[in-house]
Amino acid sequence: MPSCSIRGWDLADRSDSPPSVCGAARESYARWAGSTEKQGARVSRTTEEQGPVASAPGAPKGFIDRYFEITARGSNISTEVRGGIVTFVTMAYIVILNPIILSGSADVAGDELAFPQVAAVTALTAGVMTILFGVVARLPFAFAAGLGINSFLAVSVVGQVTWPEAMGLVVINGLIIVLLAVTGLRRMIFTAVPLQLKLAITVGIGLFIAFIGFVDAGFVRATGVGSPPVGLGVDGSVATVPTLIFVFTLLITGILVARKIKGAILIGLLTGTVVAVIVEAIAGLGSSVDNPGGWGLSVPALPTQWVSLPDLSLIGQVSFGSFERIGVLAALMLVFTLVFTNFFDAMGTMTGLSKEARLADAKGDFPRLKSALVVEGVGAVAGGFTSSSSNTVFIESGSGIGEGARTGLANVVTGLLFLAAVFFTPLTSIVPTEVAAAALVIVGALMMAQIKDIDFSEFSVLLPVFLTVTVMPLTYSIANGIGAGFISWVIVRALAGKAREISPLLWIVAAGFLVYFARGPVEALLG
Repeated sequence: MPSCSIRGWDLADRSDSPPSVCGAARESYARWAGSTEKQGARVSRTTEEQGPVASAPGAPKGFIDRYFEITARGSNISTEVRGGIVTFVTMAYIVILNPIILSGSADVAGDELAFPQVAAVTALTAGVMTILFGVVARLPFAFAAGLGINSFLAVSVVGQVTWPEAMGLVVINGLIIVLLAVTGLRRMIFTAVPLQLKLAITVGIGLFIAFIGFVDAGFVRATGVGSPPVGLGVDGSVATVPTLIFVFTLLITGILVARKIKGAILIGLLTGTVVAVIVEAIAGLGSSVDNPGGWGLSVPALPTQWVSLPDLSLIGQVSFGSFERIGVLAALMLVFTLVFTNFFDAMGTMTGLSKEARLADAKGDFPRLKSALVVEGVGAVAGGFTSSSSNTVFIESGSGIGEGARTGLANVVTGLLFLAAVFFTPLTSIVPTEVAAAALVIVGALMMAQIKDIDFSEFSVLLPVFLTVTVMPLTYSIANGIGAGFISWVIVRALAGKAREISPLLWIVAAGFLVYFARGPVEALLG
């Protein structure tokens, strides 16, 4: 991970931003910062916050370098390409998992979405949105169908409306988010969040994605009993070969990261995949559907069919008839839930990823924040329009960031691979979930390091931070963790005599989360 540069400035929004400086320029920067601060300008980061400073980055090497600010962020093109590949490999499972979730539920009319069609639009939308975000926001945050929202659609929404009507609600949700971003309200809420909570969100996401990795690998499983609700492997033992390969990949990758080997995560993923393919060829474990000791979402074997022509007929299958079918109030409650989940999941994810990439300033803001928030809202609209569900920033992007990605060029690479997956869907199943899970655990550990920057001397800070960090993985929801943190922050801090320090917007958002958490009873009353 590059240690050079003083960065974190939003160059798109502030014309007074200085150039990145390093090494011998530290003293000059300090003098500039002191004089500028007297004039009311903000210095986003000090050299102490950035860590050790190396030599100054060289001059940009061509248009791509200048546009994506590759050299300015202490990266290079090969690192960005490698990071983009790692992000895709870690995220590729969504091309299989999203169709499993969406095509497995019949709507109120008894209709179902076809698996191949959902797979095609999932890869297509992820590719387009990832490239768009990389080019516009120039950040290494890849997009795909959000797992929380697609599950909500399949479990809670289509029992009341048709699939086209459900996707119409997703489009409305996206338009609201775009409107909030364009008017600046979304950014105001983002910047109103205290730094301690932003750091807590990063740490919570680290634990969350590590927990996802452990569960995906079968290292942690539901016990099926009240206590303990989860346990190690099968009956307290690591008893399956895929889980053992997860452990092997995790240790190999961990050693490479510890030794600061370039491409450590990618090398670990490739090594684990090769071992998995060899083991499957010898043992023939098959899928866990047929064999309890088999592989999770995908079996690591070379496909018999390499190319498949996509069926994109789901694009444009959108209806806004839900308001007539279930009534305006009930439809608005569904939209409210979608907006809150989409809004705060994305906010939390971008906060965590920007901190991990060292692109956030001292207040937790990152470059081109407004553009990022607008494009993220467009992802929801695009996901609804293509029937792939709302597309949003994926926390698995942290794997590419862990590999060194710092710019939108990594997103372009990831997006192009997703577009290729539209035609090569069978290839996405070669890397088993158990191997990809190892990268998530590694990145989760790296994100946990942010906890060292939180001051726990006040209990009114400790409790909201603790709730944010723990509720995320325990409820499998970023939005739930943020909500618990916001509500406890405004209540505990206010009654501890810190009410004047709390932004009015934070009170409004906390009140919104109270409604969000009570939406079940509210919907019952409306019904």
